[in-house]
Amino acid sequence: MEKKHLFMLTPLLLPAIAGAQERYNIVYIMTDDHTAQMMSCYDNRYVETPNLDRIAENGVRFVNSFVANSLSGPSRACMLTGKHSHINGFTNNEHGIFDGSQQTMPKLLQKAGYQTAIIGKWHLVSEPTGFDYWNIVPGQGDYYNPTFINMDGSETIEKGYMTNIVTDKGIDWLEHKRDKSKPFILFLHHKACHRDWLPEIKYLREYEDKTFPIPDNFYDDYKGRKAAAQQEMNIYQHMDLTYDVKIYDPNVNTPLKNTYLNMIGRMNSADRAKYDYFYDSLAIDFKARHLEGKALHEYKYQRYMRDYAKVLKTLDDNVGRTLDYLEKAGLLKNTLVVYTSDQGFYMGEHGWFDKRFMYEESFSTPLVMMLPEGLKARGDIEQMVQNIDYAPTFLDIAGAEIPEDIQGVSLLPLLKGEKPRNWRKSLYYHYHEYPAEHMVKRHYGVRTEDGWKLIHFYRDIDEWELYNLNEDPKEMNNLYGKPGTEKITKKLRKELKKLQQQYDDPILDQFPL
Repeated sequence: MEKKHLFMLTPLLLPAIAGAQERYNIVYIMTDDHTAQMMSCYDNRYVETPNLDRIAENGVRFVNSFVANSLSGPSRACMLTGKHSHINGFTNNEHGIFDGSQQTMPKLLQKAGYQTAIIGKWHLVSEPTGFDYWNIVPGQGDYYNPTFINMDGSETIEKGYMTNIVTDKGIDWLEHKRDKSKPFILFLHHKACHRDWLPEIKYLREYEDKTFPIPDNFYDDYKGRKAAAQQEMNIYQHMDLTYDVKIYDPNVNTPLKNTYLNMIGRMNSADRAKYDYFYDSLAIDFKARHLEGKALHEYKYQRYMRDYAKVLKTLDDNVGRTLDYLEKAGLLKNTLVVYTSDQGFYMGEHGWFDKRFMYEESFSTPLVMMLPEGLKARGDIEQMVQNIDYAPTFLDIAGAEIPEDIQGVSLLPLLKGEKPRNWRKSLYYHYHEYPAEHMVKRHYGVRTEDGWKLIHFYRDIDEWELYNLNEDPKEMNNLYGKPGTEKITKKLRKELKKLQQQYDDPILDQFPL
């Protein structure tokens, strides 16, 4: 009787325990605030990213990839749970604490026999759960000589540049710390390209001879868009001259001056001397120019773009290091490599830096995947995908059951080269953090496959915005309430309501549609 019982269970156990080495491994590389405009396989106007492009060249590039909430912590929570922010409970960075006791994709992968590890930026306040190994940075972390929190609660200051260190730790885990008889998922979470854009010392002079093209809507006057007019992320008005532009004057106080000094104060004396020599020379030149108005606006933009690009260059190097290790170790043929960011970012569009808005630059995010043997898709994938889809995708690839309460959908059929007939035709977005840094109003909205977008800004404001992305891809012309838009507005409100009901967002009770 006992033998019969075991025989009957064996087929059910096969996906979880038998032939574990044949199951796909997953390396998930996520950066912070890296936008598709700054990735050359998406847009070659600004920089070249050859190693990131390698991933797309040997797999797929998603051309309609979006987030559910364009903010670092909430985006990570959506990825881990496969659920929108109002369901997973982590709606904003200001007051959020991720509930680590809830169901997450890493926990489910552990149950399916996978080893799970996360290294780098966590940014969810609570201690990581569902990971066999973790080594994270507190909060945003630091670019120079960063502090890492160990699993025993102790902290260690690591010497070097954070992007390099995260990669070192990831490769060390792959080579020395994992059980090589089991499949794994490794989350490599980089601080780059997050604000203050402090470059690796060897790249201080990179891009200094490049003048970046200014976006067509750099001098946006926000006509017809009240929420856009009331933000605090304009390059000219809100980009700190010391913290962001690195023009340091000991006699001038700016809001973030001390924060900046603390960050660069982490460097060793040799690196600090090189850093000061470079940026002090820029400060001397800046003071001699006496810039104001348009000239100052565009100066700050160029400094922002150059420093961002420098930080990205080191990131691209380290993606190359990761891919080279996987290839040398013979892992690429059986490993899904995913690269994405926690959201997009503004590189001067609308005159901005930062993210948060549902406008395309921050709502979208780069997503490329290098596919292992057996997954046949290649080239561009045009279906609309969202970061709540990563959890069910990884579970599906692992042969694990996808719980019914997960709100995302598996991308595995797309990676197999299939064309599902009933793929989603629209996406839902909800940004919750206000009042807070950059003062972007709370809003929710719907974006459709055929290029329409409807947004509602709410609470201390009650404004609707409507865009036809086919005719107005830069979202400059708010069509809401204009004659001739009644039919499409009604259709989009109906779709918005359907999505709010589907995802069980209680905001619908406050603002019935």
